[in-house]
Amino acid sequence: MRCTVRHEFAETILPDNANRDGSTPTIVVDGPIATITLRRPIHHNRLEAADFAVLMAALDQVEANRNVRCLIITATGPTFSAGYDIGKLALGGDNDEMFGLCDRVENLVQPTICALNGNVYGGATDLALACDIRLGIEGMKMFMPPAKLGMHYYYSGLRRYVQQLGLGNAKRLILSGAMIEAPEMLQIGFLDELLAPDALHARVVVLAGMIADGAPTAVQGMKASMNAIAAGTAVAQEVQDRYLSSLRSDDLKEGLRALAEKRKPRFTEAADL
Repeated sequence: MRCTVRHEFAETILPDNANRDGSTPTIVVDGPIATITLRRPIHHNRLEAADFAVLMAALDQVEANRNVRCLIITATGPTFSAGYDIGKLALGGDNDEMFGLCDRVENLVQPTICALNGNVYGGATDLALACDIRLGIEGMKMFMPPAKLGMHYYYSGLRRYVQQLGLGNAKRLILSGAMIEAPEMLQIGFLDELLAPDALHARVVVLAGMIADGAPTAVQGMKASMNAIAAGTAVAQEVQDRYLSSLRSDDLKEGLRALAEKRKPRFTEAADL
């Protein structure tokens, strides 16, 4: 099925607490697709203290916009992100902002795609794992260095590593701090797709469009259900109730009608989950 989403406008939104020197992340809303872009390439897109408030505000804006059906997170330059600014840790700080951000991304109502335009290190690997789908490019690398820094990683980051990569891979990468390359990232499930660098953007747009073409209530409900199943927190009856509700929904009627009429369905906006 070909993507039929039309992007009629693009609006760049800077949260009130963003500075405007070009280094803070930006959010662009283009029809049903929003894109958050990290913009500190000279420092490998590391996340500094001011960025977290900007990113959290951007995520709030995305979730509040009922027209947005998919979020892309990407970056400028040759590196996706070097993660948390470890200089703050050296001054006796913590990285609560990092796991707060990753948890927020994981639990965002809308599906998320991480478009990894280059190498990814440290806490940024957890940010990628917090996204629902990860696409990367040939030649990229990753590593996770907390053991080499003397730091015990936070709970939700360890959970995502174990859930998504398996216990053995999680232990090997985190305990050794080993660097791995793109083919192995694909093999162990860190990446869902591996693409040539010049093919990444087009593929992400197509995939985001396919998600945006789905019924938002069904898409967002199934994301929430699958996340809960993976985390071991799912209540079977709640998942079953979503299924039964969908059988009585106007969206299902519209989807079946559109299939019979060989046209694109016109789904309503997402309901509260």
